[in-house]
Formats: sequence, structure tokens, C-alpha cells
Amino acid sequence: MHIRSERAATACGLLAIVLWSTATGLIRSVSAYFGALGGAALIYTLGALMLIVLLGRPRLRSVPKAYLVLGSALFVAYEVCLSLSLGFAISNTQAIEVVMVNYLWPCLTVLLAIVMNGQRARWLIVPGSALAVFGLAWVVSGDGLSVAGIVANVQSNPLSYGLALGCAITFALYCNVTRRYAGGQNLVQMFFALTALALWLKLLVAGLALPAFTLRSSVELLAAAGAMAGGYALWNLGILRGNLTLLATASYFAPVLSSAFAAAWLSAPLTLQFWQGALLVTLGSLICWQATRERCGPG
Repeated sequence: MHIRSERAATACGLLAIVLWSTATGLIRSVSAYFGALGGAALIYTLGALMLIVLLGRPRLRSVPKAYLVLGSALFVAYEVCLSLSLGFAISNTQAIEVVMVNYLWPCLTVLLAIVMNGQRARWLIVPGSALAVFGLAWVVSGDGLSVAGIVANVQSNPLSYGLALGCAITFALYCNVTRRYAGGQNLVQMFFALTALALWLKLLVAGLALPAFTLRSSVELLAAAGAMAGGYALWNLGILRGNLTLLATASYFAPVLSSAFAAAWLSAPLTLQFWQGALLVTLGSLICWQATRERCGPG
């Protein structure tokens, strides 16, 4: 895939955000057919094949060994945790709440960049982080804001919420490791294949079998894999040649877009409090990003 103009590349990046925003609902839907493990294994297998067709085989010779190990481990951990956190959610509404925990990663990425990569930040990082965490607490609390409500919600399914928190941490680490060690190399095809392999091994050890395919389950599987793989392929084009400022800003609205699509696709009613919390998480992440932007003088 070759994109030359900045406008076209930016459009690819924006489309990637839209595709990723559909992934939550689609992964949850596929998991309902094939189970949490089976659905995830199928999605990443098909996604890996799509990425190899779109991007070609990854070139490993010029990639630092440290990134091959750390990048692979963190990416696989993130994708496995994301898929299983959605698959093990006890309801569609809870699946959307779980994804909001995952969307702490933009804020955590900025905070870890300060520690790991020496990223400079202004004082706005403090209120931005606090606002993102408060927004998440507002979502998870359920009705009003109370510690008891948060604890009760998490205790109803600690596995899904724990996996989602693991998602946020591992992807924030992955972003910073990639920036520090990748040397501009993109290995997402290999990462998808490794994720699929890890899931198939887990499925084999668990002794689980896949149910029969139907037309609807096959179409939704294709859509989920396309959303994931297409999102990564288009995002790669966007960040290489597009308007990074615009793409970075737009990416922070993914929690709201993802929740809106999932709510419609899964017919999951969401409360006003949920939407308020989602907007607070988005706003807090945007403030964190703004706190790390370099101030540019004229010219």
C-alpha cells in the first residue's frame, strides 16, 4: 500500500480510528459464537493473514533484538488480555465498561514516557491524569460515585476488569518500548501471528473445540479481523505520511466512538453517567497529551 499525499495518509489514519472503534462490539459478538479463546484465536489468525497481504512479510534482520523480545511480549500480552476481557464479560454492557478501563492507556502512555523516555511535561499532566482516573471511576461506579459501588462492580467479574487494567498497562509499555527500540520498524504482522499462536496453544491446552461456522458468525468474524488488521495497516500509513497532530487528537476520541458503536451493535443500554465518564476519560487523556507537546515559536 503506497500513499503519497499527506491528505490521503491522514484520511487513512482517521479511517483506522473508525475501524478500531468498531472492534469492541465485533470482538464481543464473535466471542458469543466461538467463545472467548476460540473467537480471539480466529480473529488474530485471519487478521495476521490480512496484514501479510496488505503490508508484506516483516523484515527482521534490521530490527533490534531487544525490540523483538520486548515488543512481541507486550503486544501479544495486550491483544490476548483485550480479547479475553471482552469475551469473559458477563454482559454486553459490562463489556463496554471493561473497554473503558483499557482506554486508560493514552494517559498511562504519557506518564510512562516521562519515566522511560525522558519526555518533558508541563503541570497540566497532573489535572489531566486525575481527570482520566476520575472519569473511569465514574464509569465503573455505576450509580453516583462511591467506593462501594466500584468495589461491587469489579468484584462481580474481577477477571475481566483485571485483564482490562492489564491491557492499559501493557499497551502503554508497548508504545514506549516501540518508540525507544523499534528503530522505525513495523512488525505488526508478526505480532498478530504470535498472538494467534499463543491463543491457539491456550485453546489446545484447555481442550476446547470450536463450534460449527454459520454464515452470520463467519461474516462477523471477517468484519472483526478486518477492523483489527485494517486499523493497524491504515494507522501505519497515517503516522508515516499524515498529519500527526490531527491523528493524535482524533485518536483520543476513540473511547466515545467505540462505546457508541458497541452500544448500538450489541443493543446494550448505557447510562448518562457512563457517557459522562467516557467524555472525562477522553478529556483527561487530551490534557495529558497537551501537557507533553513542545511549544513552538514563530517560523
